[in-house]
Amino acid sequence: MLETLNIWLANGFGLGRLPFAPGTFGSLLGIPIAWWLLSRPLSQQGAIIAILVVLAVPVCHIAARQFAGLDHGSIVADEYVAFPLAVIGLKAARHPLVMALAFVVYRFFDALKPPPIHLAEYVQGGFGIVLDDVIAALVTWVVMAIGLKLWHRRSNEQHLSS
Repeated sequence: MLETLNIWLANGFGLGRLPFAPGTFGSLLGIPIAWWLLSRPLSQQGAIIAILVVLAVPVCHIAARQFAGLDHGSIVADEYVAFPLAVIGLKAARHPLVMALAFVVYRFFDALKPPPIHLAEYVQGGFGIVLDDVIAALVTWVVMAIGLKLWHRRSNEQHLSS
């Protein structure tokens, strides 16, 4: 029963078993988690995300055993627990369009794994499975924070010039 629960969590309640884009569909579970977390104080956001990420390591590790230790596409717990990190502390992400943009940017970095994200692929086990998603989320956060800052600055400049 415990193994069944682990697989259920690792597979994103079945979303990871979809025949196409399982990582994208599995990542969708991170949106309501992120949305809820953004209503909490920043310290709680960080603590809850840290707990989720730490718990995802053994969940992904145990699930990977079924696939010779590999980060199989059906394992999506790493995606949905890491996504909230992409918007941590970004209050603007409570706007649906900003959240959607963060999701697209996160999926871009997670799917393509540009440097330095690809280096996490060399780390074995559940830690490695989760690590690349955490790095993708952190890179997404930087892109979103800079983009939101620039957008806010531009909006203020336009408002002042009108």
